[in-house]
Amino acid sequence: MTDTQTRGAIEAVLMVVDEPVQPAELAAAVGVPVDDVTATLHALRDEYADPEAPRGFELREVGGGWRMYSSRLYADVVGAFIVEGQSARLSQAALETLAVVAYRQPVTRGQVSQVRGVNVDSVMKTLSARGLVTEVGEQGGAVLYGTTTELLDRLGISSLDELPPLAPYLPDLADIDGADGAGER
Repeated sequence: MTDTQTRGAIEAVLMVVDEPVQPAELAAAVGVPVDDVTATLHALRDEYADPEAPRGFELREVGGGWRMYSSRLYADVVGAFIVEGQSARLSQAALETLAVVAYRQPVTRGQVSQVRGVNVDSVMKTLSARGLVTEVGEQGGAVLYGTTTELLDRLGISSLDELPPLAPYLPDLADIDGADGAGER
């Protein structure tokens, strides 16, 4: 493998890793000695850090491993992009799932799936990533979920007690949940 090929192979691997990767792992992946990989990593780091040609990414050594990160120079831009993505509207499925969690919490994914009649794993991950639901405990090995203060803030309420009551709109739910108060909100 030529130096250019080694460099390209190392860059390709670094673009897909989720956690810092050790030079020995990179060496095994690209089939070159660890010392050559280490030298290439240092050269790439220095090249990417060139103030004359700022890049949107940088190569950092963290805990003995190496990984690509977005450049600190553009942290404000990246932060604004992420926040804007977070403020995107929720899908109908996400709104329905969020309502089930809000009115029935603490609740497992399985319980939410049962109420909605569909698998909610990816929707729950989205709601969790957006900070609207969080893990609040465990029941029989299953994670229990509840809403966050972020949801309350976005809804402009101070507690879940301020959610509108469901009973007038869903009489069947009032009959089922009347004993535990979940349908009373």
